[in-house]
Amino acid sequence: MNRTLHIAIQSQTLVHMLLLGFLAFILSMALTPIYTTLAYKYQWWKRARTEAWSGGEATVYAKLHASKHKRNIPNMAGMVFVVSIALVVFLADLKRSQTWLPLAGMVAAAGIGLIDDVMNIRGSNKSIAGMRATIKFFLYSVVGIVGGYWFYEKIGVNTIFLPGLHHVFIGAGIVFLFWFVVVATANAVNITDGLDGLAGGLLVSSFLAYSIIAAIESKYEIAGFCLAIVGALLSYTWFNIYPARFFMGDVGSFALGMALGIIAMQTDTIYVLPIIGAVYVIETGSVIINRTSKKLRHGKKVFLSSPIHHHFEALGWPETKVTMRFWILGQIAAVIGLIVFILGRYG
Repeated sequence: MNRTLHIAIQSQTLVHMLLLGFLAFILSMALTPIYTTLAYKYQWWKRARTEAWSGGEATVYAKLHASKHKRNIPNMAGMVFVVSIALVVFLADLKRSQTWLPLAGMVAAAGIGLIDDVMNIRGSNKSIAGMRATIKFFLYSVVGIVGGYWFYEKIGVNTIFLPGLHHVFIGAGIVFLFWFVVVATANAVNITDGLDGLAGGLLVSSFLAYSIIAAIESKYEIAGFCLAIVGALLSYTWFNIYPARFFMGDVGSFALGMALGIIAMQTDTIYVLPIIGAVYVIETGSVIINRTSKKLRHGKKVFLSSPIHHHFEALGWPETKVTMRFWILGQIAAVIGLIVFILGRYG
C-alpha cells in the first residue's frame, strides 16, 4: 500500500512539473502577439554588429548576413519568455529555496541585457552596437557575486561534488566558483545566439537534461522550473526558426545562460555542465582561438569566422543546415551528460 501511495505521489508530481512546461508554452504564445505589435510599432530593429568577436571588422559576417539585415527584424523577444517563466514560477508557488535564486539571477541578467538591447536599438553611434563589453562583464559579475554570496551564506553550500572524490569542501571559495560558472555560461550562451533558431533549440535540450537531473535528485521544484523554461523556449523557437520573425536579444540569451549556470550549481553538477553545454563551449572556444591566433599570427585566423557556426556558413553550409546539425550535437551532448551524471553520482 505504501509503495502504491509513493508511486501515486510521484506521478502527481511528474504531471505537475509537465503542466508547468505546458502553461509556460501557452502563456508565452499568448504574450507573443502583444510583443510583436509593440516591436513593429516602435521599430525595435536589431542593428547588425560591425565588430567581429575575434576583433576587427566583421567582414565575413556582414557578407553572410547581408540579405538578413536588409529586412527589419525585431529584437528583445527574450522579454516574452522571461516574463512567462517568472509568472509561472509565482503562480505555481514553487519552493523558494529551490527556485528563487535561479529566478532572481535570470531576471537580473535579463534587466542588464534589456538595457544593452535598448542601447543597440536606440544608440546613435553605429560603430557600437550596444553596451561596452567591460561594463556588461562588470554588471553580470555583480549578479554572479551576489548570487554566490547568497548561495554560500543563505543556502549554506560550501562543497562541490566531483566523481570519485564525492563532496569536496571549498568553503567561501564557492562564491568565486559560482561567479565563474554563471558568468561563463551566460557569455557562452550569448555567443552561441547567432543564427535563426540556434540558441533556442540548444537551450531546450540543455534545460530538458537538467530537468531530468533535478527530478532524479528529488529536486522537483528545480525540475519544474527547468520545464517551464523549456515550454517558454519552445514557443519562442516556433517563431525564431528560419526565417526568424524576431530575436531573443541579450535580454534572453544572458538571462537563460545565467539561469543554466545557477541550476548547475544548485544540482551540484558543474562537472556535467561543460558536457551538456558542449556546443556553447565549442562556440566560445572558437572565438578565443581566433582572437588569440590573430594576435600571435599577425592577423591570421584559424576559422574563417567565429563563433564557429559562421565558419561553417562561410564554407557554404546553408544557415538551416548549420542550425539543425548543431541542434543534433546539442541533443547528443545532453544525453552523454546525463550518462556521465548517473555514472558519476550513482555508478
